[in-house]
Amino acid sequence: MKILVTGGCGFIGSNFVRYLLKTHPDYTVINVDKLTYAGNLENLSGLSNAPRYHFIRADITDAPQMEELIAKGVNAIVNFAAESHVDRSIEDPQAFVKTNVFGTFVLLEAVRKVFPKQRIRFLHISTDEVYGSLGESGAFTEETPLAPNSPYSASKAAADLMIRAYCNTYGLAGLVTRCSNNYGPYQFPEKLIPLMISNAVEDKEVPVYGDGLNVRDWIYVEDHCRALDQVLHQGQEGEVYNVGGRSEQTNLSVVQSILDHLEKPHSLIRFVKDRPGHDRRYAIDFSKIERDLKWRPQVTFEEGIRLTVEWYQEHRPWWRKIKTGEYMNYYKRMYENR
Repeated sequence: MKILVTGGCGFIGSNFVRYLLKTHPDYTVINVDKLTYAGNLENLSGLSNAPRYHFIRADITDAPQMEELIAKGVNAIVNFAAESHVDRSIEDPQAFVKTNVFGTFVLLEAVRKVFPKQRIRFLHISTDEVYGSLGESGAFTEETPLAPNSPYSASKAAADLMIRAYCNTYGLAGLVTRCSNNYGPYQFPEKLIPLMISNAVEDKEVPVYGDGLNVRDWIYVEDHCRALDQVLHQGQEGEVYNVGGRSEQTNLSVVQSILDHLEKPHSLIRFVKDRPGHDRRYAIDFSKIERDLKWRPQVTFEEGIRLTVEWYQEHRPWWRKIKTGEYMNYYKRMYENR
């Protein structure tokens, strides 16, 4: 099979590309990424000369290029390409609408135009944030009404609905997954866990929003990749699948766990003003994928956070180049010389 992965140089996308190539030795993966600030070619270092891996620098909002690429023949599309940081969406919502909504539309139209009678499976990677915020009890199911509270989550919800519309109107073989908070190797260090680790390694303050008691369900990225593999190959077309880690943690407890693993004092914690529209609690009911596709997470939070802390300790040059911006200068020089 030939799989087109969009946004494959990002955190989850790059882990999924590696997972596919490792798990399916007869698959070819075409990775399309615009290489925005969160896309990093080093996330896939070692694959540049692999015969079953091909990288194309492209923007999913470029309709002619997407149609041309898809027309070369693919068996499935896995769409990770997205702006994904809530804080950035508050500052610049337009970029989120363009990539997350219009970009998804462009991909759907390309499939519809190029393969009007052929059912190309289209797996769209969404987020539990489309459901909004929970109270102190309960969990999101696939039937929970969409109630996004940030420009980021609203853009993802809109994309989800475009998938639904194309499934029902045009018969597209679409699937949507909504996952809880991921963590693990190659996560961009503006996100909570890698930011806390990298700051603490350098004995810098670790900023925590509000009182730190916002609750998230955490999943190790390789568990998420296994779930996506299951949905891509066995999921029911037109369905939504929630994916969770069964590991609710407050932001404060996550930060404290990281500091403990690094043997750093909790006095590094600095509470800062809460961000606007900060959802209080997320929790995922993933009984549907567990029942129908026999998937469940395998890595506990305790094991996953240990592996993650160790990875960031062992890959300091990777995240230091990102935090200084040096990695972007490298891309600029590389593509200007072509």
